Amino acid sequence: MEKGHFGVTLNLTNQKVHFTGVSRDNQDKPVNFDYVPPHGDGDGFKGLELLLMSFSGCVSTGIVFLLRRMGKNILAYKMNAIGIRNDQPLCLKKICFEIIIESNDITDEDIQAVLKQAGEISPVWLTLKNSVEVEAEYKIVAS
Repeated sequence: MEKGHFGVTLNLTNQKVHFTGVSRDNQDKPVNFDYVPPHGDGDGFKGLELLLMSFSGCVSTGIVFLLRRMGKNILAYKMNAIGIRNDQPLCLKKICFEIIIESNDITDEDIQAVLKQAGEISPVWLTLKNSVEVEAEYKIVAS
């Protein structure tokens, strides 16, 4: 595979729309995709859930990396994210997320700067930037 390319494989596993997917680099970590009845059995993630999970993981990776590069101490980190969809056409319209960080040295200014930078370096956020509204909140829990 050429540099800059990555790949996944999906296999249909039933007579509805249940798929098992693996990435080229994680063959031993399958992900189950499905849809709600009657089209599916609800035995896996829906596509938009996985997109939201991907966004959350990518943005969180950037935030934690940037804070650590600033020398900040992260005792605990959590992101809660909600996706809001459009019905016609069916698509992701908005992502609202909240970051909860436990730290003894992270300030509001640190988080605001890191959120701005994360929006400029997170590949998934950059991919969605022109089509999905993003709203971020945060809470710093002093330790």
